Amino acid sequence: MAPLSDKQPLLATRFQQLLRHVGELHRQSAYAASPLTVLAVSKTHPIEAIEALYWLGQRDFAENYAQELVEKAKTLEQKGCSGIRWHFIGHLQTNKVKALIPFVHSVHAVDSEKLARELATRWKASSRPGRLPVFLEVNIDRETSKSGLDPDRVPAVAARISELPELELQGLMCIPSAEGSAEDNRAAFGRLRELEIQCRPHTQGKLSMGMSGDYTAAIQEGTTHIRIGTALFGPRPAKTRP
Repeated sequence: MAPLSDKQPLLATRFQQLLRHVGELHRQSAYAASPLTVLAVSKTHPIEAIEALYWLGQRDFAENYAQELVEKAKTLEQKGCSGIRWHFIGHLQTNKVKALIPFVHSVHAVDSEKLARELATRWKASSRPGRLPVFLEVNIDRETSKSGLDPDRVPAVAARISELPELELQGLMCIPSAEGSAEDNRAAFGRLRELEIQCRPHTQGKLSMGMSGDYTAAIQEGTTHIRIGTALFGPRPAKTRP
């Protein structure tokens, strides 16, 4: 096991506190029987921080940009950090799919049938075993500035995407309005949960919802994947988009 970098003196403390808090919330929720996965959102954070968190036991990491995920995956594998499960959570352009496929564990922001079919085509061509886990991104608050499927369209789109043999449609993903209150966010998470139930059996009961500022409400509403950046890594450093 590699030692923690001197540049990350608070990382272990943040990590342990987060896991304790998340675990307590999950045990007290009505969904304690369902597994809960914490995704460490390492967007723009340096390799050293990800490596330190890896040696603390974290294996699920999430990135917003395809190029950044690919570069980090290659570098960390060379550093001996094998077994990382990389989750892609940002808006994905179809022309980035080919480069991403060899490294990605799951895609949480499938916002169109076109993207789903490109993922399926590239996954098949890659000869990777099994199926690629994906989530449909839902524009749960119907914001004009956001990507994602309109909630009314989701059941029909889920039915069609579930027919692609290369993809495993696990569930739905959302990001509530940034202007909403805590109560608004919990209501949005509740709507996503109900929508996922409507999509079964095409989905598998998984929900990707909840970030550093609202994961408590997400856990209370049955999320299975929370995406945590700031609460783990601290404030995000400025970085030019790849």
